[in-house]
Amino acid sequence: MMNREIKPLTRAELEIMQILWKKGAAFVNDIREEMPEPRPAYNTVSTIVRILEKKGVVGYEAVGKSHRYYPLVGKEEYTQGFMRSVLGNFFDHSPARLVSFFCEREDLSLQEAEQILSIARDTIARKKE
Repeated sequence: MMNREIKPLTRAELEIMQILWKKGAAFVNDIREEMPEPRPAYNTVSTIVRILEKKGVVGYEAVGKSHRYYPLVGKEEYTQGFMRSVLGNFFDHSPARLVSFFCEREDLSLQEAEQILSIARDTIARKKE
């Protein structure tokens, strides 16, 4: 459960966080190597990592003259906060409206609809216990 407000991350910041969540800790060059081509410049990645540090979602340890960066916020914690924000900003804090939004899309496959129904049934069964 989130105990603090986490500022929303930009697409570039989130791309770097995905790498740090996967690797656990990494130097700027390691992060850069994980990024798709065309890779951003070293200084660009370094700047974004420092912004993430200022936002309080990334920490570092000094290793020689370099820094190894690591996430201070878990992926699950960030996802919960982000989804809470989406629910509030777009769906009036209603998970049912969110699910309805996706279910009413024409490109929702039968398999995906069945998965949603299965998740809902499992949730109902757990709450009744």
